Amino acid sequence: TTEIYTLSLHDALPICSGLLFTSCVSKKKYAELQDKQEKTQDLLNTATVKLNDCLSEKSGLEAQNSSLKSQVASLNATNGDLIRQIGDFTDLTKKGAENLEKSLESLKEKDLTIRKLQDAVTRRDSVNLALVQSLKGAIGNLDDEDIEISVEKGVVYVNISDKLLFRSGSYQITSKAREVLGKVATVVKNKPDFEFLVEGHTDTDPISTGCIKDNWDLSVLRATAVVRTLQDDFGVAPARMTAGGRSEYIPIAGNDTSAGKAKNRRTRIVVLPKIDQFYNMIEEGLKDPKIN
Repeated sequence: TTEIYTLSLHDALPICSGLLFTSCVSKKKYAELQDKQEKTQDLLNTATVKLNDCLSEKSGLEAQNSSLKSQVASLNATNGDLIRQIGDFTDLTKKGAENLEKSLESLKEKDLTIRKLQDAVTRRDSVNLALVQSLKGAIGNLDDEDIEISVEKGVVYVNISDKLLFRSGSYQITSKAREVLGKVATVVKNKPDFEFLVEGHTDTDPISTGCIKDNWDLSVLRATAVVRTLQDDFGVAPARMTAGGRSEYIPIAGNDTSAGKAKNRRTRIVVLPKIDQFYNMIEEGLKDPKIN
């Protein structure tokens, strides 16, 4: 079988050119060109590798840059939060300082008030002490167990046994009692800033006469007898006095013995500073430079 191959002009030209080129270029020159081509190819390969490395590095740097941008954004957000927190903390600190200042001012006011009250109490106690000394000096014989002068809770008490003031079952003042009441009147008249209460006390022994119904009556009548004597005989202002009967219900000893009953039968004079006078002491304390 005979095969017929037909070459087109387009296909035949490279073959003819190669043959022509081969025939026109020497083998040495061809080798040089081939070597140069290989070097060029090596350079191209190297450049391609470096280009790929650069592209890879670029991709890594871009990723790193994106990560850094995210970190910067996060740090900015954190910084903003910290600034706000510092602002809040500053506000709280200011409020805390203001509250602390208010607390200190309140403590100063309370301390000042306490000092004023202490000063007033001290002055009251001093006045009471002076009153007690005056009473003791005026009455004289304090060894007499029938008269007792004391200070309890800022109040001056003068206890006078009923056997010194009255006869048994009576509310008539004895002559000896007038002498004692006169001395008491002298002291209290010199202390116009004081008021006092005259209390009648009895024992538990019952009493019932034409003029006295019971111990309530007896204690009241004895108290009013003392008040009248101080007013009528010694000129003590009646507005400064109060008379009261306590009957048998405030004993200072047991009523099961004669000695105990004798102690319970008594008249007690309770000397009190006027309330407004006590407040005046506090107000005067306000003017004290040591306090102000």
